[in-house]
Amino acid sequence: MKLVGISGSLAGWKTYNVIEEVLSAAKKIDPTIETELIDLKDYEIELVNGSPLSFYNKDTWNVVQKIVNADLLVFGSPIYQASITGSLKNLLDHLPINGLKSKVTGIVTLAGSEKHFLVGEYQLRPILAYLKGIVPYSNVFVTNDAFDDESELVDKNIIERLHNLANEMIQLQQNIDKTD
Repeated sequence: MKLVGISGSLAGWKTYNVIEEVLSAAKKIDPTIETELIDLKDYEIELVNGSPLSFYNKDTWNVVQKIVNADLLVFGSPIYQASITGSLKNLLDHLPINGLKSKVTGIVTLAGSEKHFLVGEYQLRPILAYLKGIVPYSNVFVTNDAFDDESELVDKNIIERLHNLANEMIQLQQNIDKTD
């Protein structure tokens, strides 16, 4: 089973660090899980223009293929202007309509204010569901005060919630795999 985490931020390290925590927790739960973290800072994902995927650059094609070939995924995004990042939305626009079919797709969002705690629920969940992803009941919202000055995650409650998300995702995917 392969779990791919996507850090949908083009700046800073907080989103990367929380997605890395989910991947690490998954490896502790099931050491046989293969994990990969896609940090959008490391790729030149072209803007969607309606062309077939084969018309886009190698980075765009490779990242889409990694997502489509994953067994389960966790998406992370900071919240800017009450929305997920444009870079993450652009990546999701590249996926085929059934690109997440039968894949568990976890959600982690981060913001400077608690005012944005429902953005993942009201913006990212519908996109993942449209792409036929199976979204776990819980998602994790993280505010800036969960990090120290070096952007390391230090809030024990958030760490526990990220581990619970990893566990729920793995259990859901294993149950799906049993029925296939």
